[in-house]
Amino acid sequence: MSSSSDFQQDRHSFSGSPQKWNDFELPGDTLYYRFTSDMSNTEWGYKFTVTAGHLGRFQTGFEILKQMLSEERVVPHLPLAKIWEWQVGVACRQTGHQRLKAIHLLLKIVQCSAQRDCDLTLLKPLWQLFTHMENNLCHDMAKPGILLPLHRALAELFFVTENRVSELGSLQEYLLALNTEDHLHRCTAQ
Repeated sequence: MSSSSDFQQDRHSFSGSPQKWNDFELPGDTLYYRFTSDMSNTEWGYKFTVTAGHLGRFQTGFEILKQMLSEERVVPHLPLAKIWEWQVGVACRQTGHQRLKAIHLLLKIVQCSAQRDCDLTLLKPLWQLFTHMENNLCHDMAKPGILLPLHRALAELFFVTENRVSELGSLQEYLLALNTEDHLHRCTAQ
């Protein structure tokens, strides 16, 4: 099996009992294989399963979407509202570097979307994470430090989205939709 028709790139050869076979990953979108029997046995051959994009699927999806959002001629043809909805869900479920990458894509979508393509109120779970990080930062004012990458990424995302809704004239509705009733009561009390 190989990723090239001449069987020179990413080549994997197997022979003998199934125990000698192991899982492997091939880059690209095409698998070339050649089966040759030595006619020494009456068995039917081998069976293998190919699963597309199983390993590294987050990175693959990230790279594809990032590239598509970078192409000005492609963006108008994308279902940005649906992509936005999916990507917010991804950013909420992921952790670490994958969450940072998902937030990076959300920022790109906001920057290249038309006036009301994105339901910005879907950001509520990320807003709650951000406000939690902000509250922890306020409590630790005695010891100066640097912001975590996630904190910086969320700050940039909410700065850009706030500017966007302000331009649209719906800042108040946006802020009300993101905050919980409890948070609004605390702010009013302050």
